[in-house]
Amino acid sequence: MRLKYFIAASTCALVVAGFTVAARPSQTPPGDALTIRAARVLDGRGGSRANAVIEIRGSKIVAIDERRGAVTHDLGNVTVMPGLIDVHVHIDWHFQPNGLYGQREGQPRETPEQAAAAIQANLDAMLDAGFTTVQSLGSNSDKARRDAIAAGTMRGPRVLTSLGQVNPRPTNTPDQLRETVRNLKANGADVIKLFASGSIRDGGKMSATVEQINAVCGEAKAQGLRTVVHAHDPESIITSVKAGCPQIEHGVFADAAAIQAMKAANMYFDPNIGLVLQNYIENKSKYLGSGNYNEEGFAFMEKAVPTLAPIFNQALKAGLRMPLGTDAVAGAHGQNAREAIARVNAGQAPKDAIVSATSLAAESLGLGSQIGSLLPGYEADVIAVSGNPAQDITLLQKVLFVMKGGKVQKK
Repeated sequence: MRLKYFIAASTCALVVAGFTVAARPSQTPPGDALTIRAARVLDGRGGSRANAVIEIRGSKIVAIDERRGAVTHDLGNVTVMPGLIDVHVHIDWHFQPNGLYGQREGQPRETPEQAAAAIQANLDAMLDAGFTTVQSLGSNSDKARRDAIAAGTMRGPRVLTSLGQVNPRPTNTPDQLRETVRNLKANGADVIKLFASGSIRDGGKMSATVEQINAVCGEAKAQGLRTVVHAHDPESIITSVKAGCPQIEHGVFADAAAIQAMKAANMYFDPNIGLVLQNYIENKSKYLGSGNYNEEGFAFMEKAVPTLAPIFNQALKAGLRMPLGTDAVAGAHGQNAREAIARVNAGQAPKDAIVSATSLAAESLGLGSQIGSLLPGYEADVIAVSGNPAQDITLLQKVLFVMKGGKVQKK
């Protein structure tokens, strides 16, 4: 991801001020340091400090220590940690004004203004929930939103986007798919999203050929882009591993062989166990009647939910690297922390779930040296919660304060 898409032009510096800092503050000269003290500071890498002080200049953290004496702002008994990261969302998915998903026959069409308002609400909900960076996988309409957020003219999390999805058809030749990847790169895509299997609602079987998967992942690598692969069944997962694809999404039907293949290749695995299917089921009446959102499709999803935690636990025991991703769709934005809670319930330690949502997620995005950690030189993406989420992961649902790139977004 090019840095111009990563950091807004402003060098505004802000620090939590007992939750009384203005939400739209003026710029602070880069030379003016601000300091904050909190009862607990989690660095996003498994480390913590008590009664620590964070010093910020411009949009960057310049020091974290346990200095004594006066500070600009003393937050008291809160936990400060890096902004959360979701590596798989769909920011443009929303319910129509009639409460249903998708355009329905005989229903008035949604206006552009209504769509824009619904998408802005999704962005606001995720940012207010403490998610300061998201990866949208994704439509071409993400481009303008990504760039506007980076420029500071739109409110929302920092966005990386695939600008579309590569879903090979039987007639698509490898050369055609390579050209598609090159076109996405030329359009400014940050990542390539590839479908190697069908939807879980259609059984999740491998839907692309070996040659097609090789072509997409190979060309993406040649273009300097990551590929994340929608793959549910063992065949599509193992084929993607052999093709050199770096990350698998979903893996609902992953077996021991698929898990071991991912481990041997040191891939990232984003299983989405805590939000996406649950959200579909909770909003069943709003989705039914759109595309493959039918009774048969919902039966597949309902049957899969009890299998998600055991698959995650197997992957956890195998030592797979699992950044936090939710596949947040209509109805799910702002509830992204449910994924971390589900992972802890499935056997992950709370502190490791926090790492998966911060430094590990940043690493999977290729931004591990810029975001996801509270360390000197990193962007000042900071959230605060009461209590200690490293002991009670449910506290991630109670974010009190959000700062992104040194600017307060919620107080």
